Amino acid sequence: MTRTPDRVARAVIDANRYMTIATADPGGRPWITPVWFAHDAHTEFLWVSRPDARHSRNIAARGDVAIVIFDSTVTPRERQAVYVEAVAEQLTGPDCERAIAVYARRSVALGERPWGVADVTPPAEFRLYRATASTHFVLHDTADRRIAAGIGPAPVDTPGANTE
Repeated sequence: MTRTPDRVARAVIDANRYMTIATADPGGRPWITPVWFAHDAHTEFLWVSRPDARHSRNIAARGDVAIVIFDSTVTPRERQAVYVEAVAEQLTGPDCERAIAVYARRSVALGERPWGVADVTPPAEFRLYRATASTHFVLHDTADRRIAAGIGPAPVDTPGANTE
């Protein structure tokens, strides 16, 4: 099977349990944090956080985020990562109901507890968040640069495109 950028991205996303999400406050001060995640179709990334957490407050003020998913246990020669540009938001209503089912399936599949809407709506301490990807990138096999992966609405890989 050919290791196309989209296949590499899907494999990295499927193989990992944590993603690192970068946010910024209204003044542009950056903050980065790891979160346990589930995904829907490799384009919607879901996690549970407290609404008063710094990254949650940043998302409430400014939804643009960057995400990286990678395996920190491999050697530099084996390294691979998925970089995602996305817009994040706290979910409510029907979006929350659908997304918490996705999150709960992954949670249970990995031996964790199931989650329901009551676990992520007031008065519960947590909320469900979603980052909807606009673009995915992976590392080029032979060069230390990012190339578009072409998942969902992402652009098709453009040879020679350097996104750094």
